[in-house]
Amino acid sequence: MGSAAQQSESGKRRRALPWAVLGLWVGLLVLIAPFSGKLSDVQVNRAVDYLPTSADSTQVARIQDSLPGGEATSIVVVYHRDGGLTEVDRTTAADQIAQVDGDFDLSAEPQAVTSQDGTTVMYPVSTTAPGQDDEARDDFVAGVRDITRGGDGLDVKVGGPDAISTDAREVYGSLGGPLLYTTAAIVAILLVLIYRSPFLWLVPLIVAGIGDFMSMGVAYGLHELFGTTISSQSSSVMTILAFGAGTDYALLIVARYREELRRVVHPYDAMRAALRGCGPAVLASSGTVAAGLLCLLAADLGSSRGMGPLGAVGVLCALVAMMTLLPALLVLLGRRVFWPVVPAYGSQPKERRSLFASMGSSAGRRPVTVLLGGVVVLGALTLGTLNLPGSLKQEDSFTETPDSVVAMKTLAEAFPERGTEPVVVTAPTDKADAILGTVRGTSGVENAELGRSGGGWTEITVITESVPQTPAESETIKKLRSELHGEGAYVGGPSAEQLDLKETNNHDRVVVVPIVLAAVLLILIALLRSLVAPLILLAAVVAVWGASLGIAGLVFEPLFGFEGTDPGLGLLSFVFLVALGVDYGIFLMHRMREECLDGAEPSVAALTALRTTGSVIASAGLVLAATFAVLTNMPMVQLVELGFTIMVGVLLDTFLVRTYLVTSASLALGRKVWWPGPLSRRPAARSVERELSPTA
Repeated sequence: MGSAAQQSESGKRRRALPWAVLGLWVGLLVLIAPFSGKLSDVQVNRAVDYLPTSADSTQVARIQDSLPGGEATSIVVVYHRDGGLTEVDRTTAADQIAQVDGDFDLSAEPQAVTSQDGTTVMYPVSTTAPGQDDEARDDFVAGVRDITRGGDGLDVKVGGPDAISTDAREVYGSLGGPLLYTTAAIVAILLVLIYRSPFLWLVPLIVAGIGDFMSMGVAYGLHELFGTTISSQSSSVMTILAFGAGTDYALLIVARYREELRRVVHPYDAMRAALRGCGPAVLASSGTVAAGLLCLLAADLGSSRGMGPLGAVGVLCALVAMMTLLPALLVLLGRRVFWPVVPAYGSQPKERRSLFASMGSSAGRRPVTVLLGGVVVLGALTLGTLNLPGSLKQEDSFTETPDSVVAMKTLAEAFPERGTEPVVVTAPTDKADAILGTVRGTSGVENAELGRSGGGWTEITVITESVPQTPAESETIKKLRSELHGEGAYVGGPSAEQLDLKETNNHDRVVVVPIVLAAVLLILIALLRSLVAPLILLAAVVAVWGASLGIAGLVFEPLFGFEGTDPGLGLLSFVFLVALGVDYGIFLMHRMREECLDGAEPSVAALTALRTTGSVIASAGLVLAATFAVLTNMPMVQLVELGFTIMVGVLLDTFLVRTYLVTSASLALGRKVWWPGPLSRRPAARSVERELSPTA
């Protein structure tokens, strides 16, 4: 009777718990839905929104906001005709600009500036009417574009920093849907190929989508509670991580669950065994990735600092979904979800020749030679970093050229020796005249005029002799800051913002990189109870990062035609590749350690770990690389560069570094790989009963 009652109770639990988990998730999604839809409303994409408060550019923007009318919206209307403008063209331009002046509250009457060759005339247009409202700014730019039109060979474009910002906001606003759909489609195709089942692939894909939806709500909450900076780049990466990392965890859980179904009668009990087996490793690896990403909180740059928690949110929400909702759905669906290859109780999987066993054997024959050869290859690839283009200009950040960028390129050709974007100096009003004289006397300045005043500050608009965002203009900005040091004045504007972005990124790289390395090293030491093994993994992922940037340097300009490199690429790619690379290394080394604890010799343990974890983690690496590859199809150069670099790094780590180099290093070092832990000094007694199976 007692046994029958226990079995009945166990049966009820098997049926009730999965349904309870499913019900909790439904309730959670209902609660979080109103917040998930608001994430796009709080995104910021202006360079000045990313900068630290101490930067000159940030101070200038803050002071401009306090001046009458707030921060000015500055654009340039460009009229151009190949062969030279006609009198009719000039009249048309003057009439259209007069209409703009009449329809909008401009700061001053626009004045025509004609190029020496007579092909181009530009009208700088500025207004403070929109204030800080991005939607109003965009409406102003759109209104000017509606009025200023060409035809019959007369080309008219609206450019300038705020027109570029308007085009950027339009592009960023269009990213969400295509990014989500493309990512889901890529993951779906790979899951169909991996599982070879018409049904199974749907389950992890749906759960990954739910994890992404949850992460959007949590990210909005972080913004509201802590003011976390959210950019289109960081929210895009969050979606990629929710799908990529979530699918990786699903692959590991499903593989172990499939194996347990052959040994256990009930799916509920099989899932419990699967989670006991692979759960600790999944938790450890996801925790390491999240910890690595959270190190970005030490960055000064707002976009990088916001990327850390958002990336961690994507990973952790995917983890929660895959460790709770995925098991519940799989248990409720039972064995039939694996059709047509159903893992029946008591059956044996088909024996297949293991590719990773062959790769391990090749590394095992000459481990030192393989290790040195791999190091040479990675070192040679790293030299490609010398070919990386310089810093990315604002107008070069689009993969498809919008009208605002066409306008700026036209101006650069028509006025090759003249600045076309103003540098802004904000000066204390009581010192404004003296500071204006200093600015006019600074080498590289063509002209400077006083602008608005208010709140104890006066605005000075500076036109330099150099083309915007060039080394010559950057040198002029540095001279201005040096000349005005101690006067209480600040130097800002679009070009100064880009200069501050570059300098802040350089500072963050020096600060954040050591923190990431230290944090990940400490976690690995705690997990693997060794010093040598963690150092091997860290050295491997750092080598992958260098090689990935090297490959990027070989293709960005020659193949993709990119004119520059995002200043934040080095830091962000380092954090992601170190965190994600170590993630996979944990599975390999954890399994290797497990084999050694069972009494296996280090060489046997290394080859067994590679053979038993290789196929699942290779599938996971392909999925993660493919999800980051989605970013290469986005219309912003920053996203393409980040996606390409991480994709290449994940593939290098999956099929070269982890497979050959880490395995070869472990074979060459033998028991020393576990120094100074007990496994490095004496063979461990074989366990009477294994806690984890070979596919843990």
